[in-house]
Amino acid sequence: MKTALYTSAALLALSTGAFAAGHSAFKVGEGDFSWDSYTAWAAQTDLAGESVTITGPWTGAEKEKVEKVLEFFSSATGAEISYSGSDSFEQDIVVSAKAGSAPNLAVFPQPGLAADLAAQGLLSPLPAGSGDWIKENYAAGQSWVDLGTYADANGNDELFGMFYRVDLKSLVWYSPDAFDEAGYDIPQSMEELKTLTDQIVADGGTPWCIGLGSGAATGWPATDWVEDMMLRTTSPADYDAWVANEMKFDDPKVIAAMDEFGYFARNDAYVDGGASAVANTDFRDSPKGLFSIPPKCYMHRQASFIPAFFPEGTEMGADADFFYFPAYADKDLGKPVLGAGTLFAITNPSAGANALVEFLQLPVAHELWMAQGGFLTPHAGVNTATYQDDTLRAQGDILLGATTFRFDASDLMPGEIGAGAFWTGMVDYTTGASAADVAKGIQDRWDAIQ
Repeated sequence: MKTALYTSAALLALSTGAFAAGHSAFKVGEGDFSWDSYTAWAAQTDLAGESVTITGPWTGAEKEKVEKVLEFFSSATGAEISYSGSDSFEQDIVVSAKAGSAPNLAVFPQPGLAADLAAQGLLSPLPAGSGDWIKENYAAGQSWVDLGTYADANGNDELFGMFYRVDLKSLVWYSPDAFDEAGYDIPQSMEELKTLTDQIVADGGTPWCIGLGSGAATGWPATDWVEDMMLRTTSPADYDAWVANEMKFDDPKVIAAMDEFGYFARNDAYVDGGASAVANTDFRDSPKGLFSIPPKCYMHRQASFIPAFFPEGTEMGADADFFYFPAYADKDLGKPVLGAGTLFAITNPSAGANALVEFLQLPVAHELWMAQGGFLTPHAGVNTATYQDDTLRAQGDILLGATTFRFDASDLMPGEIGAGAFWTGMVDYTTGASAADVAKGIQDRWDAIQ
């Protein structure tokens, strides 16, 4: 049967008690969580006797965090809920879906796999009205609808995915002390960023640290640069066409975006170690120049995960900070953001599956993971005070300020392109090949696999 609905006080006690074991982030003020919408939804949702099963890529500590969130769904509805995480999720979900034994919902780390299953008739559309809700309640809401909309087995577009946990890539990392000592301001546009780059050189410094090394995956950091530049020089529709191979890789717009990356990476004066060091520097080592005295570089463009590779003891906000990788002021493209993320999709429809999607629309379903750390959301209705720290809160603000969000293009392209020819092509470009030649080579490869 459905468990008694928690009062706000009981929820707070729960969050600071058993749920909070080892998680001091839950010990926050009652007003920080959006209980009212949760209790109102729970009062009208009764799933006593039902079970809801979920599978996804989250294991270890991430599995523990999502299970804490899902327990609130169970307490509100009376449904039994079970989440299973797997390091081989991508393979497992395909097998179970084709065998007719899929769980009710699956959490996809890449939209491409969800789109493949939708085209095979192995996903069910989200409940009616979900698209309108996302457009109204997510920052850059239409972007999230587009990213979760795929063709079904009959070729009709349907909303199959709702994004939940998001990663942010459009960031530039820097040392506040180094900027303050040199008198540099945070650039508010790409024009200002290029002016700052030249000013640092004029002052005798090196503006950028860039490294593409990543073992067998060497080159991928450059693909992120190009993707960010596509969003800053062309329309979102052009970006989407490029991802789908409707705009060819050797289109002048793509070549121009590659050369925007080259503006920074192929100038010896702009990069620590000179342009020849870019392809050979490991991406995990490249930001360390920010912390040298004097600095070996002043800026490093990389995703939100990069602090894991900062020197031990680095204090965020003091020793290191970040700003939004800015857009051109004169191109009227708003504030585009590049990133990645996970989406929920229904793989075995049921009333409980639909209710779980409704639960994920509640601010508290996001805030409960926000408070545990390692979570960003585009949900405009959350209380950002529940983010675990100021760094996540500031990154969340960038997401909420985005006018366009686009998923990492290389992750959406066929593996031979996005995780092959694009990577190696960017290494070739960085070491001297022309953008036009590299782009043509990538397009030739794409044509060959179709």
